[in-house]
Amino acid sequence: MRAVLRFQIVLAAVFLLSSLAVAAIKDPQQLIRETGDKVLAELTQRKADLDANPELIYPLVESTVVPHFDFREMSQSALGRFWRDASDVQKEGVTHEFRELLVRTYATALLGYTGQKIEYLPVQYNAGDTRVMIPTRVASAGAPPVPINYRLKLGDEGWMVYDVVIDGVSLITNYRSQFAAEVRRGGIDGLISTLAEKNRNVGK
Repeated sequence: MRAVLRFQIVLAAVFLLSSLAVAAIKDPQQLIRETGDKVLAELTQRKADLDANPELIYPLVESTVVPHFDFREMSQSALGRFWRDASDVQKEGVTHEFRELLVRTYATALLGYTGQKIEYLPVQYNAGDTRVMIPTRVASAGAPPVPINYRLKLGDEGWMVYDVVIDGVSLITNYRSQFAAEVRRGGIDGLISTLAEKNRNVGK
């Protein structure tokens, strides 16, 4: 049950950050607070349609989530020291497949959203910081609240997500150990093939 809740929390985390490209808003917590309820309300309103046709979740994720995640940095961080040994083609391959895996995983998890509540916690960062961590907690009926920390960076395109820490576990750190094992077993090309195979099977 805890594992299922964790996936549902990841999906809520993604949608809370769905409008981070609005660079004019300099306070990332304010942005999350203002957009979170609106986006989750839309998900709730469309639940009947999504239950009837789950494929509708993919364009929703592509239009609201993908533009606001720095998949290149996430892929580089997840690949760790192996990134510098990868060719440009391999780097693009890892980034593409990792992006697809996250999108498909989030989309599948979103279909299980059941109205979890988000609590916004105090934030500490200085004016001018370009990397911040936004803490929240997500509560679900019958389960203790689970802390979620969002790691964001400010660039030319606004605030971008580069990691999500759920209940003390970094999404990137978790994938880094998996990526390292795959690279040792089959090289970077083997990792790309493994990710592509997972993408074909996500949601099946």
